[in-house]
Amino acid sequence: MTDALERALASLDVRTGSTRRVTLAAGGDIVLPTDSATLLYLLSGEITGDIGLRAGCEVDAPTGDGRHVRGRRTLLAGDAAVSLGCRPLVLSSQSGAEVIVVSAEITPSDVVATLPGIVLVTGFARLEPAAAALADNLGPHPDGLSCDRPGDTVVCRLMIRSVLLSAVRAWASTGAWPAPIADPFLARVAAAVEAEPGRDWSIDHLASLAAMSRSVFAERFRDALGRSPAGYVTEVRIREAKRLLDAEMPVSEISRSLGYASDEGFRRAFRRHTGVAPSSWRARAVTA
Repeated sequence: MTDALERALASLDVRTGSTRRVTLAAGGDIVLPTDSATLLYLLSGEITGDIGLRAGCEVDAPTGDGRHVRGRRTLLAGDAAVSLGCRPLVLSSQSGAEVIVVSAEITPSDVVATLPGIVLVTGFARLEPAAAALADNLGPHPDGLSCDRPGDTVVCRLMIRSVLLSAVRAWASTGAWPAPIADPFLARVAAAVEAEPGRDWSIDHLASLAAMSRSVFAERFRDALGRSPAGYVTEVRIREAKRLLDAEMPVSEISRSLGYASDEGFRRAFRRHTGVAPSSWRARAVTA
């Protein structure tokens, strides 16, 4: 478990977007969007949101105890939350609060696939004081600190990634990761794709493996894994491509083995999901 988690965290690919320091008056609220992942860290006050009927995960960071939760939950100063953007979430404050809100794009991976749509980490500051201190300095600061000096953009991105990794580690350390796919029919589909990522996996073929109609399969797959069947196939292929690139297999061989019609098609898909070309990924792995 320890080695697997370390590998998963090391491979977690996070690209950060905007960072906001939001001050909420009593009765104010924040809406976490569905078009990106969001990291939230509560500096002061309290906020409450309704997770709804689909379970999220709540972790007591200092003890490592975790549980699935539904309905209304409240975060206090020093708590953190990660939303994967599966659905909108409105967080409101009764008495006022100061919150750091960071948008991020998280590349799909094994560890991301097992995360609930909402992860709440209570007592985050006590477990991860260094990461909490970093979070306290994100965004425009009351004392004038902000990410506008030369080099500050890079530093702030590293801060954000550290906070996000710490939140994921706190959740994963409960023993809930890696979690199997609960639905045996969907698990069978996932296993088949993992075994043969280069196969021509049409939605009809995948649905037949799951013994479901096309529409029912697509809906259940997205609800269970947080992405479309086609997105999952691409994720598995890109993950395998990274492994083969690290093993120094030629790009043309990787492209053919993973079912791409052309090397250029593979390069476009790889760049779209990782932000870099296959050659750049290989060079980064060699120099790391």
